[in-house]
Amino acid sequence: MTSLLAAAPDAGPSPLEQLPIAQLRARTSMKWRAYPADVLPLWVAEMDVPLAPPVAAALHAAIDAGDTGYPAGAGYALAVRDYAAAHWAWHGLDPGRTAIVPDVMMGIAETLKLVTSSGDPVVVCAPVYPPFYAFTRSAGRTVIEAPLGADGRLDLDTLGSALAAARARSGRAALLLSNPHNPTGTAHTRAELQAVAAAAARHQVRVICDEIHAPLVLPGAQFTPYLSVDGADDAFALISASKAWNLAGLKAALLIAGPAAAADLRRIPEEVSHGPSHLGVIAHTAAFRDGQRWLTSLLAGLAANRDLLGELLAAHLPQVRYRPPEATYLAWLDCRALGLHDPGTATGNHIVSDLAGPARMFLDHARVALSSGHVFGHGGAGFVRLNFATSPAILRQAIQRMGEAVRTRH
Repeated sequence: MTSLLAAAPDAGPSPLEQLPIAQLRARTSMKWRAYPADVLPLWVAEMDVPLAPPVAAALHAAIDAGDTGYPAGAGYALAVRDYAAAHWAWHGLDPGRTAIVPDVMMGIAETLKLVTSSGDPVVVCAPVYPPFYAFTRSAGRTVIEAPLGADGRLDLDTLGSALAAARARSGRAALLLSNPHNPTGTAHTRAELQAVAAAAARHQVRVICDEIHAPLVLPGAQFTPYLSVDGADDAFALISASKAWNLAGLKAALLIAGPAAAADLRRIPEEVSHGPSHLGVIAHTAAFRDGQRWLTSLLAGLAANRDLLGELLAAHLPQVRYRPPEATYLAWLDCRALGLHDPGTATGNHIVSDLAGPARMFLDHARVALSSGHVFGHGGAGFVRLNFATSPAILRQAIQRMGEAVRTRH
């Protein structure tokens, strides 16, 4: 398919270069408020961008009209359906097999309740987004890790063994998949996903796929919706505009059931629909329906920052290993050669107090906030996750600070 970047070369300046740091520091959301003012925050998944104009216009129109009641209608599902057809050549999204949920993780928790019971095993491909652990355990389920390969991709043999172990423990096991994968930025291929679906079917394990980063696939890779592959009919996927259009504070996500999972979806409690925000639904709908031009500009800026980060690391932190991500705006940096390895244990959190090893050192001595790798589970210790959805100027300053901290320490 033609990429977004190729399709709209005149998309305008990068949103990443439109806000001065003083304006960013005036924000009241988590990224810029969790740390003191001398810290450069490259941790939690918020972007340093203005709101996409179509989203802002939709919200202003709703506010001006007093349209602030309860969400209704299928507009969100229709917008995602049309987006998926246009950009991913996926024509199988039936709005009748969808439900609006408060956000992706709450949707995952509710879906786990549909397909598993208390104490049942849930397989995750570690290292992986820390709330996968927290929400699974909070729901009373147990976690089985299927570590990624050394290349950061799914290890299908290891995954097959984990699915077999899960099935041996219970007849109601699940696989929680991140597609694209957070924190490595891997965009799973169609062949990989078809192999996952085949293994899940063989072991009778239900798949729940977090596709929140789906619109953020960068040049050189392609997104494949899990529900579009052969054998995924009984799976679920969750998507929202939260990451790609920076809408985390406007709650709404879409839970999508495969054809064979439609009956399960109908069992979702009615009260779950009370959680999404009407303004969130309006914003997410506008993003998928009218936000492509803005997203194209963002993707160009992210691709440039991905390359810039590689150059900066080579110049200032040559000991750090970096595999440029295929998707997301998250870089998974191997800092083990710095000698700051802290084995730690996964807690399922990514909060400020849960820092160890290189993340702690970079905060204390470089005044740069990163996400500590050990909370991402097996294989995360000694790594940090860096959010490069910021201006090139801030990215340069952060890596220069980090390099100076390492040189001073040694």
